[in-house]
Amino acid sequence: MKRLVLCVLLLAGLAAAQSTSTPDRPAPSVESEKPMLVIPAGTRVPLSLKQAISTKTAKEGDPVYAETAFPFVVNDRVVIPAGTYIQGKITRVQRGGHVKGRAELLVHFTSMIYPSGYTVMLGGSVENTPGAEKTTMKDSEGTIRQDRETGRKVGAAAQGAGTGAVIGAITGGGKGAGIGAGVGGVAGLAIAMLSRGADVRLPAGTSIEMEIQREVTVDASRISSRREVIVRD
Repeated sequence: MKRLVLCVLLLAGLAAAQSTSTPDRPAPSVESEKPMLVIPAGTRVPLSLKQAISTKTAKEGDPVYAETAFPFVVNDRVVIPAGTYIQGKITRVQRGGHVKGRAELLVHFTSMIYPSGYTVMLGGSVENTPGAEKTTMKDSEGTIRQDRETGRKVGAAAQGAGTGAVIGAITGGGKGAGIGAGVGGVAGLAIAMLSRGADVRLPAGTSIEMEIQREVTVDASRISSRREVIVRD
């Protein structure tokens, strides 16, 4: 009986100890173990266009494809390798007017595809177009605008005046030259005014600068198909 009582008491003690023991902690989440890196808002990344864009043929919603031209580094780590694809779309197109209004193009970048295939969503705009001729940035939204063409229209009028003067001189002497110059000038100016302003043209390979508009978090283990680390001397 004593042995039976001792066994019962021992089993009861073990059960009480198990009931008061600390419960097992859940295993750490795989997500929390990922090495994450942050690309700050305001980061500027040089890109190269993969296709030509012109306000003459472009439409709102058309896709835009570009590629990073140089790696971007944060804390000695390549966060955006060279050769990363950047995808976007055209959000506004305006052709040059006949009398006023210059051609304009607005592009927004929406995603970034790493060499490994890892894709990250982003918000990006065009900050600068160092590789495009006769264009300027209109506003902070990233609108690309064609330069003014006052000189071209004046040149057209002058050319018309010169041609008219030559024809007038041949047909009517000095007086005819004056009349011809006036008529030719008016005709040249009319032709210039009736024609549209020049289009924004960005050939394939054009260098542009993208600004990332909001902070982007990326998984460092998926940035590239190979480990890329910058080593200090």
